[in-house]
Amino acid sequence: MESGNNTLISEFLLLGLSEEEKLQPLIFGLFFSMYLITVFGNLLIILAISSDSHLHTPMYFFLSNLSFVDICFTSTTIPKMLWNIQNKSKGITYEGCITQMYFYILFAGLDDILLSVMAYDRFVAICHPLHYMVIMSPQLCGLLVLISWVLISLYSLVHSLMVLRLSFCPEMQIPHFFCELSQVVQLASSDIFLNNIVMYFAAVLMGVGPFAGILYSYSKIVSCIAKISSAQGKYKAFSTCVSHLSVVFLFYFTALGVFLSSAATHNSHSSTIASVMYTVVTPMLNPFIYSLRNRDIKEGLKRLYLMPSIKHQLC
Repeated sequence: MESGNNTLISEFLLLGLSEEEKLQPLIFGLFFSMYLITVFGNLLIILAISSDSHLHTPMYFFLSNLSFVDICFTSTTIPKMLWNIQNKSKGITYEGCITQMYFYILFAGLDDILLSVMAYDRFVAICHPLHYMVIMSPQLCGLLVLISWVLISLYSLVHSLMVLRLSFCPEMQIPHFFCELSQVVQLASSDIFLNNIVMYFAAVLMGVGPFAGILYSYSKIVSCIAKISSAQGKYKAFSTCVSHLSVVFLFYFTALGVFLSSAATHNSHSSTIASVMYTVVTPMLNPFIYSLRNRDIKEGLKRLYLMPSIKHQLC
């Protein structure tokens, strides 16, 4: 079979979380509920930020982008999974699999980059408070988001093109609930040495690069906070970082879990369970973390809730 000849394959089979028929209604209900919570929670964050002028700051601009990316991230995998369970089907077309893989890598990478950008925003806010609005201008904020989209789009495109060169046999089974890159590559019938090199290099680049940026930003933040004389001032400065730190910990902890479960064991089921935490649970919890730990977001959500009644009274 020649490399790049994909004419033999028409679809992949997604085995999902479990092949037991009696568990499918439970899985459907659980993931449908989590998907609705994820979309609704992140959408509320976006609406609260966009409708409240008090939240039109760089920090919340990046947060609204993160919420949008989280909605898209879960929407690349969960709807297809629910559709397959509802229709008692496991198939996904070859084109659909490559498309799902592209957008999954895209939005996962954007999550990673945006968390690093948000760490830089906190560094400027705490270490250079007098020049914060000058440094974090709307032009720079928009440019940072645009550069993130362009870089990760190219990054995702490289992975997708690398998969397109591979050959597959008909109706290959993917032991996952979506087209995960490494799982698809391992099913190829052609040489995957170059794909593995690119995957490992990209994993180090995307894992270490943004995380190093976050560590650097917070090392500077800790240094600046240590110079503040009053305990109240230290608490106030650090409190602005708590929500972001919680999201960073959750994101990288679950991502590390996926990586270790894939590298340390050949049991695909454990890797699939770890992926659920990364792809579903983390985006679902992010709105709760920001709404519970951030006073501005809580006030913005209250104003969003009260806005219809205020408009009614004015009319």
